[in-house]
Order: sequence, then C-alpha cells, then structure tokens
Amino acid sequence: MTSSFPWLSLIVFLPLIGAVLCLLVKVESARWLALAFTVADFLCSLPLWWLFDSSTAEMQFVERASWITSPPVQYSLGLDGISFPLILMTTLLMPFCVTVSWTAIEKRVQLFMAMLLVMETAMLGVFVALDFVLFYVFWEAMLIPMYLLIGVWGGSNRLYAAIKFFLYTLAGSVLLLVAILALYFHGGQTFDILALSRGTYGASLQTWLFLAFFAAFAVKVPMFPFHTWLPDAHVEAPTAGSVILASVLLKMGTYGFLRFTLPMLPDATVTFTKPMIALSILAIIYGAYMALAQTDIKKLIAYSSVSHMGFVTLGIFVLNVQGIEGAVMQMVNHGITTGGLFLCVGILYERTHSRHILDNTGLAGPMPRYALFLMIFALSSLGLPGTNSFVGEFLVLAGTFLWSKIATALAALGVILAAAYILWLMQRVVFGSPSPTHRAHLLDLNARETATLVPLVVLVFVIGIFPNPLLTRMHATVALLLAGPKTPAVAIEPSPAPRTEPVPTAAVAASLSYPSSGQATAR
Repeated sequence: MTSSFPWLSLIVFLPLIGAVLCLLVKVESARWLALAFTVADFLCSLPLWWLFDSSTAEMQFVERASWITSPPVQYSLGLDGISFPLILMTTLLMPFCVTVSWTAIEKRVQLFMAMLLVMETAMLGVFVALDFVLFYVFWEAMLIPMYLLIGVWGGSNRLYAAIKFFLYTLAGSVLLLVAILALYFHGGQTFDILALSRGTYGASLQTWLFLAFFAAFAVKVPMFPFHTWLPDAHVEAPTAGSVILASVLLKMGTYGFLRFTLPMLPDATVTFTKPMIALSILAIIYGAYMALAQTDIKKLIAYSSVSHMGFVTLGIFVLNVQGIEGAVMQMVNHGITTGGLFLCVGILYERTHSRHILDNTGLAGPMPRYALFLMIFALSSLGLPGTNSFVGEFLVLAGTFLWSKIATALAALGVILAAAYILWLMQRVVFGSPSPTHRAHLLDLNARETATLVPLVVLVFVIGIFPNPLLTRMHATVALLLAGPKTPAVAIEPSPAPRTEPVPTAAVAASLSYPSSGQATAR
C-alpha cells in the first residue's frame, strides 16, 4: 500500500534536520528549536492514526527507492500494526525528553539537544525500515548519540556505564550483521525484509540464525542474564537518556523478535519456545526481587523494567493471539508508565540532588501535586485495573494460561512482587516521615513540569479504560504473523528437515478475535 505522500520519510528525518540546526544556534534557541521539532514530528505522526487501515495486514505508507545497485539495497519504509503504535509512542515521548532537560542540562546544551534529535531519527528508522541494510544502519546509528548522552551528561560513574552499554550492544550487533548476511546468501541474495519473511529455511540454518538474532535482541531488551548493563546505564544517564532507554530502546529488541524471528524462523521459534519462556519468567521474578532490594529510586525502576520486559518476551513466545497482542500493548504501556516514573525521578533529583529513598521521604506534604502524579504512574506500573499496564499484563497472562497453567502461576508472582516493591516505595517516598534533609523551600511542580506529566497520565487512563482502538489496529498483523508464510517468495536451498506446517494451528491463524483455549494454543 504505497503512499502518495512520504509520511514516513518526513517523520523519520524531520528530527535530523532539527539536530543540524541545534548545532548552529545559541543555547536558549537550541532548547526551543529541539522542542519545536519534536512537537512538529509528533503532529506529523498523528494523521497516521486516522489514515491507518486496521482491516489489512499489508505494509502501509510504503516508500521504495533504489539506494545501492550491487548488492541490491533499497531505501524502503513501511508501517504495520506492530510498528504503528511504537512510532506514535516514540514521537509522543520525545518532546517530554526536551522539556525535562530544560534546566537540568546546563553544559553543551546545543550538542545535547542535537543528540536527542539524532536518537529520535535512529529509533523511528528502526521501526519502519523494510530493508535489512537500512534497518542495520538505523540500529547502529543510535549507539553513538546514546553513548554520548550517558558519557557526557551522566553521573559520576558515567564513563563506565557508557562503555558497558556500548560494548554489550555492539557485541550483539555484530552477530546481527552475521545473521543478515547469512539470510542474504541463503535467501535469494536480497535484503528485502518482506521477501525474506516469506521464504522457508532449513532447520539447521534456522537454529543458527535464531541464536544470532537472540544474541542481538536479548541484549537490547535486555533479557536475563544479559541485563547487567541496564541498571548502570539508567542510574548514570540523564533523565532524558533514562526515558529513551526504558521507553524506546528496550522495545527495539522485542520488536526484532516480532519482525524477524517469528516470521522468518518459525521452526526454530517453536524449538526454543520453552527456553525463551523460562528466561522470561526468570526475568520477571529476578527483576522484581532485585527491585525489592534497592535503596536508589532510579535503580529500583531500572530493575522493574527488567521484570516488565519479561512479560513482553513471555507474551511473544507463547505464540497465540492474546500473548502477542498483550506483548505489543505492554511495549507501549511500559514506555508510557516507566517513562513517566523516570521523569518524576528526574524532577525530584533537580530539587534534592539525591535519588536515595531515605533522602526523599514524606513528599505528600511539601509536594502534593508531584506525589499525585508519582502515585498514578506507580499504580499503573503494578498493573492496577483501570490503568494501561493492567491491559497488557492481563492479555499476556491470558495467553500464557493457554500455553501452560504452571507458567502462568510463576509469571503471576511478578505481579505480586511488583505490588510489594511499588507500595514499599510509595509508603516511604510519598507517605513516610519527612526526610531531615528536606528544606522548607522544597517546591512543588511548576507549569512546565506539570505540562510534561499530564499527557502521560491521560494516556494511562485512556488506554486502561479504552484499549480497543489500539488493539484493533494490531489484529490483522498479528493474525498474519501467526499464520506463517503461505508461498515462498524466494528460492531456498533444499533442507534435510523442511518445515511442513505453520507454527500455530490453522484456527489461530484464521481468527482475528480471541478464540477459545482449544483454538488458541500454538503447537
């Protein structure tokens, strides 16, 4: 479904233009310029909500142009029901990353704002690229600006955290490149993601490709036990960097599983389903237990992200409609809720210059508006009914129940533990005895900070009460994803163990509504 107007190119590259201009102006102008371009990009993405056709699983707003002749590389962009909500979430959050940095960033402001805008272009490009080389360019393009955001504007241990982030991500990216080249040579010498997704591959090749993809995407999620870079990066990063990390960068890993692993490697996906679900449940429980042990608010939220992203990977690999739609919903919900929590921590740090719980207790008295916003995001994080996170977690657990009741019971422990560490945090930070370090002039939220948090609070309740508008835009894409390829688009070398049937049952593939438990179970 080719678009007559280059919507995706406009959305992807508009921030890059702003980045160049930010380097050419003065400090105050750089702030306003970055805000103007991020808001403009969000406004440009809004028409997609009405133009998107939820009745089809085809790529929409497709743009294609020849880029490199040999090997054949195309500038190819497109959007479907999986990438669509991630694009809107990214463009929505970036203006808040600018506003929360308005006074927090005082040195090299022009470069900081430019790096935020470059990051936005790279992240948006990952979600819409339909050529593997183009995807890899965007995937790698976010490394340098994120490294600089942590390494230049981070905390006292920023260089260690930045190098650790860079090395972990780069190691996974090298294996991703190997997998892309293997697909190119075994898939008819094309980098077209859609064509490669319609191909069939031998069992041995699928296994090795799955492991290579896993190395790249598991680090990015990050899945247990590849998560150790995340708490350090979150603690040392500036607030905007933490929001970008938690809300968008982690989703690039789960997006990779959905875009490449499931459609291209269905047999290997089934083979590795049990280990992937086991790792997901381990991440849910381990992340929650580690969050219980933290005294630093930011590190607590970082470990809660490990736990919540475990629900996302769990939903993906139960291989049914409820699980995958719940996973995509949770990707969006985690971005909104955890992004809001990190924004609250950054606002508090500007006032008390401490992230330790004992230094920030009893805030309901001096900062009642702040305490209200913090409570809303916290209750959403633990999955309170009526909030956005409840919808995603419920669907994931429903899909997991169809796969295994025991796995569901184990995953549900994460919900109980989340209630424990979130309520423990709120009891002290919001309702505890006032900290002796509190000063009489500890101010509540100002107009800029309130305007930053209000839209996210609105989304917490809108998605929590009316999730169907977002879910309906996923149905067709998820059904196609579960159906598997119908006819090979490229000639593949004979395999000693060819695939003989789609991954899930035919009933799941044909159904766009939530079927009964007997229908929804993947083989």
